[in-house]
Amino acid sequence: MKATCLSLLLATFIATASAAQPDPAKTRAYIDKAWSTLTRSQDECKSLVDPKIKTRPVMYIPAQFTAPKDLLQAQKRCNIDVHTLPRSIEQLGDVDAHALPVQGLLYLPHPYVVPGGFFNEMYGWDSYFILLGLVADHRIELARNMVDNALFEVQYYGGVLNANRTYYLSRSQPPFLTQMMVSVLNDPTAFHSADEKRAWLEAAYPLAVRNHDIWVRPEHLAGNTGLARYYDFGSGPVLEAQTSEYYRGVIKWLLAHPNDNPGYLLKAPEHPDAAETERLKTASCDTQASKVCAGNWLGGFRLTADYYHGDRAMRESGFDTNFHYGPFGGSTHHYADVSLNSLLYRYELDLHDFAQQLGKAADAERWAQAAAARKQAMDKYLWRPEFGMYRDYDFVAGKPSDSPYLTTFYPLWAGAASVQQAASVRGKLSIFELAGGLAMDNKPSGAQWDAPFGWAPTNWLAVAGLDKYGFHDDAHRIAAKFNATIDRGIAEDGTIREKYNMASGNADVKISAGYTANVIGFGWTNGVYLMMEELLSGAKAKAAVAQ
Repeated sequence: MKATCLSLLLATFIATASAAQPDPAKTRAYIDKAWSTLTRSQDECKSLVDPKIKTRPVMYIPAQFTAPKDLLQAQKRCNIDVHTLPRSIEQLGDVDAHALPVQGLLYLPHPYVVPGGFFNEMYGWDSYFILLGLVADHRIELARNMVDNALFEVQYYGGVLNANRTYYLSRSQPPFLTQMMVSVLNDPTAFHSADEKRAWLEAAYPLAVRNHDIWVRPEHLAGNTGLARYYDFGSGPVLEAQTSEYYRGVIKWLLAHPNDNPGYLLKAPEHPDAAETERLKTASCDTQASKVCAGNWLGGFRLTADYYHGDRAMRESGFDTNFHYGPFGGSTHHYADVSLNSLLYRYELDLHDFAQQLGKAADAERWAQAAAARKQAMDKYLWRPEFGMYRDYDFVAGKPSDSPYLTTFYPLWAGAASVQQAASVRGKLSIFELAGGLAMDNKPSGAQWDAPFGWAPTNWLAVAGLDKYGFHDDAHRIAAKFNATIDRGIAEDGTIREKYNMASGNADVKISAGYTANVIGFGWTNGVYLMMEELLSGAKAKAAVAQ
């Protein structure tokens, strides 16, 4: 009897150990299935639900747009309301979401891939990394659909949005639109003919230019540096946080850490009188117009209007939440950001290339000059020879960030670094590299966009940048580490996640400041895994040929 029990225990142990072993084939199978699981179409009921706001689903269509038949059919089948936006939108901020009767989904004409979890809409910068995976996985029709959706957003909603919800009508996200276009244009199966490809580019080019215009509006300028900053065209607390305790959590943290408060708190009553209410409209937020604003009070304090601008800018940056740009990212709008300006440099070079392909010589020259001017400003304000790396520049205080951030590798991905600058940045890998890949920085804060946590998009941009400048061994080593982390996560719980713990090399992510969930899905992790796999497969193939 004892021998039988021992055999059973041994068999169970072997089975458990075997099941827990990382297996890239299992990861690949998960991703194959996930593309379908994460694909949304706006004639499907599940696409219309917003887990962040518990209201009856509502769909908005552009003011100058006629609702298509499939949407009208979904209106009855899914029991949704269909509204028309109150006016045509020329640029972000033209429609104040606060003035809408209810928040809802913004119509897009084609299917798209969502990140996962409660992110049930098409996101701005997520879409680039998702698209890379779709192209790598030969799902080119869906990839092209996502680019066409992004262009639709520019045409009808004023720019590529944070995501296609009405409460995002005041902000964009990191600008990857031209690189999304490049990925589709470079795929030989994306178009039926050269004429179709050119016609598509001719229609897309002016929309890509219009999207670039967002980043040179006065509000997006980082002082007189010639560089850009993240900035949301709205004010006060964001609408999507109306059911959360996020802002009260920020106040609570600041009260508990007075020495780390940059001045985000304002002494104010919980129930202001008329005069105080009027003062708070400019000093903090409108307590009459916003229930979220009214409830953001704790211990005699409210958050300042400047903090809310920083909070909105932090969300536009995609780095939500971090302590690199002040506690909870509350000073994001004070920085000429390395990541944003690297992306815009690449964007301007892409526009130059598009203009050349279309025979627009004057445009091509203009974009070449814009890129050159941006690179010059980046070298002046963002390149820090004393640190041997790029640092974000606080143009309000007139000084560089006092800490490193993984975005120092973005100029390599964009091609904005000199050979010497790239080599110097590569020499700083030890600041970020851990067992599971690259962490965001070396200053743990409890926030998800700080150490020891790492993310697919920033790992990919760093790896691709290193590879571009000839640091192939580094790129391959980090790619292998990152993909092994994903494989371990699949082995442990059968899921792919939004973010990972780079110190432990798994999905054990415990957040103490800001958002605590580690969402399952996950679109951009799937895409980056495939890109890392492609890079590593290419290296193996070259090694085999060399032998």
